[in-house]
Amino acid sequence: MVIPSPFVYWAQTDKSVSLKIDLRNVVKPDISVFDNNIKFATRGVGAHGDSQYEFSLDLFSSTKPNKDGDAATVRIFDNRVEVILDKEKPSWWPRLTSQPQKPAWLKINFDLWKSDDGHDSEEEPRDVMQDYPGMYDKLQKEEIGYRKEDLKKVYLVLYNLCQMIGYVYILSVMAIRYVKLEYDSVADTYEHVGSAMKFLQLMMFLEVMHPLFGYTKGGVLVPLMQVSGRAFVLFAMIESEPRMQTKPVVFYLFLVWSTIEVIRYPFYITQLYKKDIYILTWLRYTMWIPLYPLGILCESIVILRNIPYFEETQKFTISMPNEWNFAFHMPSFLRIYLLLLTFPGMFFVMSHMHKLRTVKLKPKIVIKKCK
Repeated sequence: MVIPSPFVYWAQTDKSVSLKIDLRNVVKPDISVFDNNIKFATRGVGAHGDSQYEFSLDLFSSTKPNKDGDAATVRIFDNRVEVILDKEKPSWWPRLTSQPQKPAWLKINFDLWKSDDGHDSEEEPRDVMQDYPGMYDKLQKEEIGYRKEDLKKVYLVLYNLCQMIGYVYILSVMAIRYVKLEYDSVADTYEHVGSAMKFLQLMMFLEVMHPLFGYTKGGVLVPLMQVSGRAFVLFAMIESEPRMQTKPVVFYLFLVWSTIEVIRYPFYITQLYKKDIYILTWLRYTMWIPLYPLGILCESIVILRNIPYFEETQKFTISMPNEWNFAFHMPSFLRIYLLLLTFPGMFFVMSHMHKLRTVKLKPKIVIKKCK
């Protein structure tokens, strides 16, 4: 049974944090505060009716006991519960929670307090703008910051989900056709799934830009090498040479690429939700060991087989004389590409993945304390 969380409205000064918990008919709530964590549980009437409610928040920074030595100041009203936490160090928190993701039930309290003791009174209400200049702007920026974080997360989930579905589609089409036609289906692989593969490959260039925009962490060089290398093979080597499109190596290349991605994208989705599924993590950082060399081998075969075709057609070759006074021989470039880029590139990518695997799959050391 899932226990619902009440709506919580928060506000702050440079010395304290205020939580207004939207519950009625609360008698004795169970509140525990430890350093930078607060847990709340009680029975009351809220958005889900008369029910048990609870929540737990990891705060942005540490708190300290109040003047009476209590962890928090708690006031119970007929229509709400107010909790005031004193900050350990006077400062303005950029957000309430330690994580950048904000729970849907956590809101900003723009009303704040109307008097020094937090109770309504008949006195003239205080002008909060005078008490804390620029506070509304700060609170609005915090709320917008949370929303931007949520939109970023939604975008990344949708992107990874679409890519995963696309590669599942490619694998499904290839598998169904192979079951029906057996080896005769291999020659028509590009005809049936080539368009989908080209679309997904173009979409992968977004992964190079995600770190630049701060959407994901990590470097740009490794994804740029991987995405550009694939795009070169797909568009320059296969799409531009019809005779290559019917070769069996295209079937095996698409099979390897798609198998890698149907594992990688679900793994990224789980990481966005901070869910650690061990079997998926293990597959993500283990399947590359056989699949990456196989993929690079297939790519090298495609390039090698294309050299005589480009010798014959002179496609992408620029001969002199011309107005730019520049010459480019595509077959020679392909030979250099195979020699200098393919195998050193494989070593670079494999070394990078090996380091990631060592970090992600290293055994956890558990230290047991003797009583």
